[in-house]
Amino acid sequence: MSGANTALLLLGGNLANPEHTFEQALQLIKNRVGKIKNKSSLYWSEPWGFEADHNFLNQVITVSTSLQAQHLLSEVLNIEEKMGRQRNVDDSGYQSRLIDIDILFFNRQIINTGNLTVPHPALHQRKFTLLPLVEIEPEFEHPVFNETLSQLIKKCEDKTAVWKK
Repeated sequence: MSGANTALLLLGGNLANPEHTFEQALQLIKNRVGKIKNKSSLYWSEPWGFEADHNFLNQVITVSTSLQAQHLLSEVLNIEEKMGRQRNVDDSGYQSRLIDIDILFFNRQIINTGNLTVPHPALHQRKFTLLPLVEIEPEFEHPVFNETLSQLIKKCEDKTAVWKK
């Protein structure tokens, strides 16, 4: 299922055993989405945008896929559901979760549909996203801001603690 499209995905979670959950998610991504070409280190971070009892684990992966963006979104949502993701969101839109898989970039496309916005609209505001992105793709240019990820991390005002595992 690998192919002509490149997607950068963010894995995140803070319930159960996130490292084990990520291993399961990576296997499902390989089986249902495409070839994992690269992956960042694991990063711990404080919850962003809400209070939670546990810190989050995050990782960015590069996937080569034959899927188009909307089909990729469907597969990612199916993987989350298969792994037990529950979506009971509070007013802020944030909650603790077993697994979250976000599409950060899809090739260099800009996509705005009812259910998908790529590049991810908040990635430039979140250190837990930018640090693993910069680790594996420092010179990737954000197609909306026309700045590299290395430039974006320098401008990021997020004060949330993020540390490499």
